[in-house]
Amino acid sequence: MNEVGPRRSMPSGGLIAMGNLRNLARDFAAGLPALTWAQTSFLRRARKAYDAVIAVGDTYVLMMALLVRKRTIFVGTAKSVRVAPYGPVEERILARAAARFVRDEATACALHEHGLAMEPAANAIVDLFDVPDDAEAPRAVSGFDPALAIFPGSRESAYADAEFLLQVTAALAARRPALGAVLSVARGLSWERFAGLAERAGWQVRTQRDESIPFVLSRDGREIVRAWNGSLGSVLRRVALVLGQAGTANEAAAAAGVPVVAFERDGGRKMRWYRRRQRGLLGDALAVFSGRLDDAVAGVEHILSDPALRRRMGETGRERMGEPGAAARIAQRIASLIGEVPCGA
Repeated sequence: MNEVGPRRSMPSGGLIAMGNLRNLARDFAAGLPALTWAQTSFLRRARKAYDAVIAVGDTYVLMMALLVRKRTIFVGTAKSVRVAPYGPVEERILARAAARFVRDEATACALHEHGLAMEPAANAIVDLFDVPDDAEAPRAVSGFDPALAIFPGSRESAYADAEFLLQVTAALAARRPALGAVLSVARGLSWERFAGLAERAGWQVRTQRDESIPFVLSRDGREIVRAWNGSLGSVLRRVALVLGQAGTANEAAAAAGVPVVAFERDGGRKMRWYRRRQRGLLGDALAVFSGRLDDAVAGVEHILSDPALRRRMGETGRERMGEPGAAARIAQRIASLIGEVPCGA
């Protein structure tokens, strides 16, 4: 895959929807207008280089992709009638796409009733982490019972969230002598920084020349957490529960039938406009607890102690996220549309 066009990480990590003026102001100060102008200029110049454009995400991405003035396919991953339906302005933008995919059938039906021809529902996130098993994954969870996964996310806030999730894990491990967790380090984040934060928080840190497991965290000589640089799918096949402040990774866990727990942090702002959205999408597959340590530990302990509850959460996650195979259906449709483009168009 070749990355093209201007791009830059913004302080918000892209979380500027739902009237989040604070994040928007921070992005403006960090150069968002100049970046948007550069991206717009690139897209206008890109027409001769491509036969089709695929916009994955929300209608803003589609609006930008339409600047190329080629056949454009929209793959909607962000919105659903379960939590945030597409509005009238968004529907007008969607109407300009050559083909439209959304994440669930209820949303596709709602848009169809408003006059938009829709492809069958296809949630590509379900396939995102459906990769061949990583041979190193058994080492990451070896000796842990139960094994948990820690998904702090992929944005700058992941470091602070990881500190809290490690506190929760340490408290749970004090109650359960074999419990352990795998800390997923997202691409673009620094495992060295995670290790440094853990060491300052009192963890015993052992770094190692291991591409898959770069460091191990211990308390009183007991290994409790192993960092993981491999695929999330391989971890999800082996854990009982996810402690997740992530976005897409939390949804991937739900799709795999793994219960997900998130926590209200940052003064509740994230819960009000982001975690609330995720709760609407995932339903009872996701439990959200207070960011107070005692409340968080008690909530997770309750789920770990109730196999029937975990099973129901897993079943809900699979139902809400849909069946695998969406990525292949989307790819086949894209290929058919590109084949319909006349040479030289």
